[in-house]
Amino acid sequence: MSTLRVLFATSEAYPLAKTGGLGDVSYALPTALRQLGVDARLLLPGYPSVMQQLLLIEVHENLTLFPSVEPVRLLAGFMPGGAYPVYVIDGPKLYAREGGPYQDAAGNEWPDNAVRFAVLSKIAAMFGSHQFLFKPDILHCNDWQTGLAPAFLAYSQARQRAMSVMSVHNMAYQGVFGPELAELFGQSRTDMIRVVKLLGLPESSFSMNGLEYHGKMSFLKAGLHYSDWITTVSPTYAKDIQTEAFGYGLQGLLATRSHQLSGILNGIDIDAWNPVTDRYIVKNYSIDMLADKDENKRILRGKLGLEQAPNKPLLGMITRLTYQKGIDLLVPVIPDIIHEGVQLVLLGSGDKELENRLKQYARLLPSQISVTLGYDEQLSHQIIAASDMFLMPSLFEPCGLTQMYSMRYGTIPLVRRTGGLADTVIDATLANIQNHSATGFVFEEEDSQQLLSCIQRALKAFHRKDLWPALQSNGMTHDFSWHHSANEYVALYQRLLIKN
Repeated sequence: MSTLRVLFATSEAYPLAKTGGLGDVSYALPTALRQLGVDARLLLPGYPSVMQQLLLIEVHENLTLFPSVEPVRLLAGFMPGGAYPVYVIDGPKLYAREGGPYQDAAGNEWPDNAVRFAVLSKIAAMFGSHQFLFKPDILHCNDWQTGLAPAFLAYSQARQRAMSVMSVHNMAYQGVFGPELAELFGQSRTDMIRVVKLLGLPESSFSMNGLEYHGKMSFLKAGLHYSDWITTVSPTYAKDIQTEAFGYGLQGLLATRSHQLSGILNGIDIDAWNPVTDRYIVKNYSIDMLADKDENKRILRGKLGLEQAPNKPLLGMITRLTYQKGIDLLVPVIPDIIHEGVQLVLLGSGDKELENRLKQYARLLPSQISVTLGYDEQLSHQIIAASDMFLMPSLFEPCGLTQMYSMRYGTIPLVRRTGGLADTVIDATLANIQNHSATGFVFEEEDSQQLLSCIQRALKAFHRKDLWPALQSNGMTHDFSWHHSANEYVALYQRLLIKN
C-alpha cells in the first residue's frame, strides 16, 4: 500500500506564526500524522516571522494567479528541527508586513485579506490538482482563509485531484467580502459575478448552492459547500454548529451535510506542555511531586506583585478578551470572587472596554488581581503551572486547548458546558468523584451567578485535602495526546479515498 500523502493548508502554524489554537493544531496534527507513517506537509503564507525562521529554496517562480496581483514564488523547506516539509508562498506585497497574519499593529484587519487568502487557497488547490511535484491524496483546509481551495479544486480541469477536507476551528469567522473586492484586482467596483470571474471561478458558483452569502461571497461557505468532507474540532461542536445559536447563518448548509460532517477532538502537544520538562516554568514537577507545583505559585506571585497567601487558591485565565470567551460573565462577579478568598491572574487582550475594566480592578486590588495585556508564551506556561484553578467561561468553544493544558499540569479547569469543554472536562459531581472520573467543575448557563457558584464549589473542594489531589491526579493521567485524534483523521482520509 502506497504512503498516504496529505497537504495541510493553513494561515498559521506554531512556532512560525500563531494567533490562537489553529496555530497549535497546524503544527501538532501534521507531526502526529507523520508518526503514523503519513507523508504530511504544510502550506502557509510567507509572513516575515515565517521567512526569518526557515531556510527555504525556490521550487516555482512567477506564479501569476489573479489580475493585478503580483506573481508569487513557491518556496520549500523544513519546519524548525526538521520536523516535516513545509511550503511557503513568497509574495512580499501580500505578506511582508509589520503586524499579525490578519491585522496590522493597531488591530485593524488588512484591507486586502480577501486577496491574500485567495492566493493561499489557489496555491492549495494547485497542489490538490497535482500541478506541483508533491501530489497529495488529501488536501486538508482550515478555516475561512483556505475556504476557496475546495471551490477552486472542484472546478479544476485536472484529470486527477486530491480529495478535500474542510476543518472548521471557529464558525464565527467566515471571510465574507462584497463587490469592493474588484478594486483589489485593479477593477472598478462592480457586481459580484464579475468578482467571481476575476477569481477564475464560473458564474454558476455564485449561488445559494455555492459561495454566495446574502449577496456577498463567503470563503468559509465555499469550503463547506465544495469540500468532500467537513470536520470540526470536537464532537459537541459538530452538533452545535448545526443549530441557529452557533451556525452563524450556515446551520442549514451544515445540517444538509451532516452525513459528511465529523467532530474530531483536538489533541495537545504533550512534549511542549509537560510539567516534568517545561523549560518555561521555574520548578518542574510531576504527579508524584505536586508539592513542587507550589513553588511555581510562590515565584509567580512574587513576579506579579500578588500577596503570598498559601490558603488562597490562584485562579488563572489566558484568553482573548472577547464576548465569545465569557469575559462579560466574569467582570460583574470579580469583587465576589476576591471576597471568597481567591486571587485572579489573567493574560490576554482584545476588546478595549474589557481591557480597561479588568485593568481598573487590578489597580484597585494589586495584591489580589494581576492583569497582563497581550500574549507571552513563557508567562502562559507559568500561569498554568502556578494556578490551582483555570477558568474558561466561554459562551461557545469549538474545542479549547487550554483546559487540556491545565489538567496536564494539575490545574483544575472551571468551564461552561459547551463545545469541546463539554467533551473534555468531567464535572466533579458526587458520582464522578466516587468513580474517580472527575477532572473539573462545570456550569451550564450563560450567567454570572452560575459562574460564581462554580468557583464556590471549586473553592470548597480546594480546602479538602482528601479530594483536591485526587482531582489533580485524574486530569494529569488522562491522555490528551494527538495520537488518538490523528488515527481518526487517517481513518477518515482512507474512507474518502476508498469512496473516490
